[in-house]
Amino acid sequence: MSIRNLDSLFAPNSVAVIGASTRPGTVGNVVVHNLLDGDFAGPIMPVNPKYDSVAGVLCYRKIGALPVTPELAVVCTPAPTVPGIIAELGAMGTKAAVVLSAGLNIETRSGTRTLRDVMLQAAQPHLLRVLGHNCVGLVVPGAGLNASFAHTTVKPGTIAFVSQSGALCTAVLDWASTRDIGFSHFVSLGNSDDVDFGDVLDYLGSDPHTQTILLYIESVGDARKFMSAARAASRNKPVVAIKAGRRPEGAAAAASHTGAMMGSDVVYDAALRRAGILRVHTTEELFDAVETLARVTMPRGDRLAILTNGGGPGVMAADCLSDGPGRLAQLSEETIAALDGVLPSTWSRRNPIDIIGDAGHDRYAEALKIVQDDPAADCVLVMHAPTAVASAGQAAEAVIEVQRESHKSVLTCWLGGQAVADARGRFAEAGIPSYATPDQAVSAFSHLIEFRQNRKMLMETPPSAPEEFTPVVATARAVIEMAIAQGREVMTEPETKAVLAAYGIPVVETHTARNADEAVRYAEEIGYPVALKILSRDITHKSSVGGVALDLESADDVHGAVQAIQERCRRLAPDAHIEGFTVQQMARRPGAHELIVGTACDPVFGPVILFGHGGTGVEVIADRAVALPPLNMNLAERLIGQTRVNALLEGYRDRPAVDRDALRLTLLKVSQMVVDLPELVELDINPLFTDEHGVLALDARMRVAPPAAADGARRLAIRPYPKGLEEVVELKGRKVLLRPIRPEDEPAHQEFFRQLSPDDIRFRFFGLVRSLPHSEMARFTQIDYDRDMAFIAVPEDGTGETLGVVRIATDPNNQRAEYAIIVRSDQKGQGLGTALLDKIIRYCKARGTEMIVGQVLRENHPMLSMAEHFGFRVRTPPGGDAVEVVLELNPATATEEN
Repeated sequence: MSIRNLDSLFAPNSVAVIGASTRPGTVGNVVVHNLLDGDFAGPIMPVNPKYDSVAGVLCYRKIGALPVTPELAVVCTPAPTVPGIIAELGAMGTKAAVVLSAGLNIETRSGTRTLRDVMLQAAQPHLLRVLGHNCVGLVVPGAGLNASFAHTTVKPGTIAFVSQSGALCTAVLDWASTRDIGFSHFVSLGNSDDVDFGDVLDYLGSDPHTQTILLYIESVGDARKFMSAARAASRNKPVVAIKAGRRPEGAAAAASHTGAMMGSDVVYDAALRRAGILRVHTTEELFDAVETLARVTMPRGDRLAILTNGGGPGVMAADCLSDGPGRLAQLSEETIAALDGVLPSTWSRRNPIDIIGDAGHDRYAEALKIVQDDPAADCVLVMHAPTAVASAGQAAEAVIEVQRESHKSVLTCWLGGQAVADARGRFAEAGIPSYATPDQAVSAFSHLIEFRQNRKMLMETPPSAPEEFTPVVATARAVIEMAIAQGREVMTEPETKAVLAAYGIPVVETHTARNADEAVRYAEEIGYPVALKILSRDITHKSSVGGVALDLESADDVHGAVQAIQERCRRLAPDAHIEGFTVQQMARRPGAHELIVGTACDPVFGPVILFGHGGTGVEVIADRAVALPPLNMNLAERLIGQTRVNALLEGYRDRPAVDRDALRLTLLKVSQMVVDLPELVELDINPLFTDEHGVLALDARMRVAPPAAADGARRLAIRPYPKGLEEVVELKGRKVLLRPIRPEDEPAHQEFFRQLSPDDIRFRFFGLVRSLPHSEMARFTQIDYDRDMAFIAVPEDGTGETLGVVRIATDPNNQRAEYAIIVRSDQKGQGLGTALLDKIIRYCKARGTEMIVGQVLRENHPMLSMAEHFGFRVRTPPGGDAVEVVLELNPATATEEN
């Protein structure tokens, strides 16, 4: 499910409280009072056989006695009673329930299922949505709905807060009430048995009353669903999250608290970043981020100018800046000269800009104007420490006046307490964010940068790969299947390199020798010098047992190395079974960097890709970053850029920069391996030599396992490009390829748009659209294949111009897909429009979509004729220039997507 019946949860017409009570302090009593105090407009119906009334409201003996079917029910009864109550409510027609009760994870008397399982089974036939169990409830102040046992009232606002922790919910409510912060929605998910983060993000992402979404996350259940919903919501509005369990001890506590398996924190970090979510680490930071994002113009870059009347605070701010993604702006000579004209001769003459402790409001105003005019500064942090010779309030007014005439981002930090309280109040009234300390102010700037980068990642157009590569998947799979058939989990180095070679990753020529004589024979075939390595499935790290010998120049060297390695392995790994040795060409890449590229499987988000500083000290150096597949060239570049070794890869002194394209392409190839090979569990390429000439895999290991039957494509948190949907169709006299659109198609799509005739555009957009900006075109080309689809028609070889496109936008329930189609004028009359529409109809049928709808101008006779040909019904609303065409696909067999 997704947002189906969530309107009944968040905007019900009537509410029943099952387990209402007259006893003060009980959950059933607090919920009834909260509903009454919230001025809910609809009927509030307490249910409890013990009472005639609760809080002065008529109480009903049983659910069947209710005068109307409650759209929402709040259940606060003992756990064993909950499944039966849900079944009764569902049969009555109730569409949503908030289950406050705890303890549904215990087994039923039969011992085969939990109470939670029975509850969900009871809800499913009626499509009754369940929030909880074990939650605080929900509050929608704008609707007067407080279906919770929260201890305080909630003010209306534009922030939605969604949390898995009930205790944190009540703490945040208390914290927010003292700061006059209001909410559009306040949701406690509890155990997320049914309604989860993905559902709520889908609902709130399109809610007009919500401007910002805040999340407190302990664990994620369905990673694909979460990522899909989060990416969609992040395109519309800021999403900010706290992820608990950053340390192993905290993760263990969180796992026991929610009953869910935790993923590695570094993987969560990568997932949130990929979803466009800004991650923070404290509650105060959470709401600071909301204020910053709401009030500050987004800076174009990461360069900060610091303007201060005290050197110490400026240095503190600069120190904090060096620990984050931002950097100090380098003032231009023109800016320094202009500041020389208005500041005392003792000013710092660099950034941070110390305008001296006696600075009055005039000096603040003049200096700020000059700094804001410097294009090298993307944002300005203005700081003030109270002094006896200058007014904090007047300085604040000067900043406010200057900012009224500027579009550049400004943050403020007025240090102190009572002496600067009035100034902070003035900033609040003017809509300029103000922070109590330098680190809070710089943290706010870091939030702006990270938010901008994350949003950019959702919208940027990746370049095409520097070369097309077609992996020999059958060869790779044959090698893997042989290892699995032999009952082996860890593949040998030669087998692993065979898989890498099948994906076009350069590897060192490697042969397997059973003994010293074979090793010598292979060495002479390859040519000296060679490297010799132990071959044993029981030895993971060969160098740790002295199982590697390098620069062997002769047969005698090889014989001696074999004997020495055998002796060391017998001593250091006596139980290891020695299968033989690998003989490799000695790679001569002086000055090459040793990197590691690998994959692993996270228990929550599935396969992840790792990149970092490699070599024997890889674990000690601990310089690595991870990303979720699939990757493109931009995402590969971001992954490289997150590591410290990246600075070395860019070149220094006499070391040239590495072949960046080759490195990024290698990451793309590994990403494609993850997509193609569900048997792949782990991969380590270490070291991967990288220099200006390209890459070379020296050593590699791979762990494999039979893919779980239920894995399918959903093992990946983000659905990859669905290559299986590519199809060549024959038109009148030629063939074209129909394939899903890709982010890399944006330049060709822009050219396609430029070649459309005015009528083409009017029929598609119902008006004259002269051009589409990148932000809009990115939405057309960067789609989530898990919920939307667009097929483009291109020449049969898959390259070149776009000839036509059909797309659908499907609601999260997979009930209704709205389609749009456009074919270039010079391509019409060849059957291309028919082929595209047929393609999207077949796709929707296979997906279980219930209906396809479209809006067509009345005068667009060819499109109406084609729709009727495919069986669309035409609905003609009164008035207007357009009609709606509807095609029923799977009304009786539509599936619920979990």
